[in-house]
Amino acid sequence: MIVTTASPSSTEIELQPSYALPIALVLIAVPLFLVRPWVSGAIALFGLFLLFQAATLRLRFTETALDIFRGETLIRRFPYQEWQNWRVFWPPVPILFYFKEIKSIHFLPILFDPKSLEACLRQRIPLDPPAAE
Repeated sequence: MIVTTASPSSTEIELQPSYALPIALVLIAVPLFLVRPWVSGAIALFGLFLLFQAATLRLRFTETALDIFRGETLIRRFPYQEWQNWRVFWPPVPILFYFKEIKSIHFLPILFDPKSLEACLRQRIPLDPPAAE
């Protein structure tokens, strides 16, 4: 689901969180506890960390940049003009979002609605991503 807020000069699209990946990691950790407790604990903690991130972070697509907010505080801005490529890995069950800027590469877990994320990317950054694997 996408929330759109229109101002006189621009339109912002904020993606709704998706808790699928964090919950899946926590659920995978439960039966793994019988086999490898330490590995299970690490996976569960990572899943809980991602659950917290999904609950607190927001992606907003503006006219000029992808902004990342924690609450109402802007914590990072990625101007579209610096993007060279982007990709959502493993489309049947999207788990990772990759994008490359002129000076850096970023990998983000899918903590937002993946279909809305890809639709916004295609609209705002119409690069041809490589074919899905």
